[in-house]
Amino acid sequence: MLALLAALQFQLQAPSLAAARDDSFPTVTLPEALRRATGLDPSYVAAVGLVDNARWARRSAFAVFLLPAVAVETDATKNLPAFFNFGTLRPESYAVSAQVAARFDLFTGGQKVAELTRSAAVLDAAHAGELQARFNAAFETEATYYAVVSDAELLRVARERAQRAEQQLGVARARVVSGAAVQTDSLQLRLELSKAQVGLLVQQTALRVARLSLGSRIGAVGPVDAVPLDSVLPATPPLTLDAAVEEAANQGPSYRQARALERAAAAVFRGRLGTYLPRVSLTGVGIGYSNSFYPRAAKFTQLTLTVTLPIWDNFQRQTLISQARVSRDILRAQRDSAERSIRRDVTAAYDGYVTARAAADIAAQAVAVARESYRVQQSRYRAGASTILDLLKAQSDLDDAESGLVAARYAARLALAGLETIVGRRLFPEQEYR
Repeated sequence: MLALLAALQFQLQAPSLAAARDDSFPTVTLPEALRRATGLDPSYVAAVGLVDNARWARRSAFAVFLLPAVAVETDATKNLPAFFNFGTLRPESYAVSAQVAARFDLFTGGQKVAELTRSAAVLDAAHAGELQARFNAAFETEATYYAVVSDAELLRVARERAQRAEQQLGVARARVVSGAAVQTDSLQLRLELSKAQVGLLVQQTALRVARLSLGSRIGAVGPVDAVPLDSVLPATPPLTLDAAVEEAANQGPSYRQARALERAAAAVFRGRLGTYLPRVSLTGVGIGYSNSFYPRAAKFTQLTLTVTLPIWDNFQRQTLISQARVSRDILRAQRDSAERSIRRDVTAAYDGYVTARAAADIAAQAVAVARESYRVQQSRYRAGASTILDLLKAQSDLDDAESGLVAARYAARLALAGLETIVGRRLFPEQEYR
């Protein structure tokens, strides 16, 4: 039996030694993890690119109102045999021409205005999408960070469970030797010690995987440890539920994006309707001919007013209008659905945080009660006033209470991050990431 206990004690200490060797991991704070992870998130990088594209489209829509499209062209030709040159008015082996053309659309059937409206809506949608992507990346990073911190605390809980089981096994052995307890007491505590050791190994594996996940998210090659957070949770939200609903409706990135995309689709549809109207454009061309560059022998200037009215294009115009109308209707339905779900989404996130925070407070009280119950049962068992089953039950309750407290604390933090993602701003900037 002594050999078995020695083997069990060595197995219990071996994971602790391995964990001690893991303390050399680089560590990262939550603000640093958020800064590093956001720039690496593919969705955020794509959202930033869409903002840049939308800015250029907006500049183009403004430029069309004020500036003509300008093109410069030149060509050189060698004639064999010599051919009449319009610049020198005689046969030449070489002919060079150059021209500059400027075109300005005077009337496009409202398509310019529609494009200006569309570009503004797309830029608004891109900004909202960038904000949404940033909060989504932050949410995922916080979840990964909290997983590391909570797994580290759960590892501590697992170690304490194994230590308690080992201590109680020593007490039970002494009571069995003295005749105050039966052999099954020590056997049951050996079983509890085995379960505790298995749980310790499982938790060590979970922590290693969580550290690797955090390292991967922030761009590190190997595992990265997380700096522990303050055990004091943020207070209740600084705004009421109705205020949160109103703020999300006005500034929530997902709802802003839905409205902006619907406006953009409506502008595209209006622009397509403009193809039924004539298009009026003014074109100015300056042309020079000679036998060398820059051609100055002959110069001509043309000013052309063009009026175009499409009559028949094999239903291509109608097809584009139908596609634009369908896209507008789809995005309008999506916007309506998003606006109808605002109160539901905000209420779920708001009440979820309030509930999770209250659950964490209750879990802290449960730990205090379970710890006191375990202390009493431990004293009673040593005095022979209770059975091993009562002691094991108290020990199991303490393990569950401590694990529940860890889970509740980080569930509350993650619920707060979810509420901030919906609202579109940090609710506690003064104590952010404590």
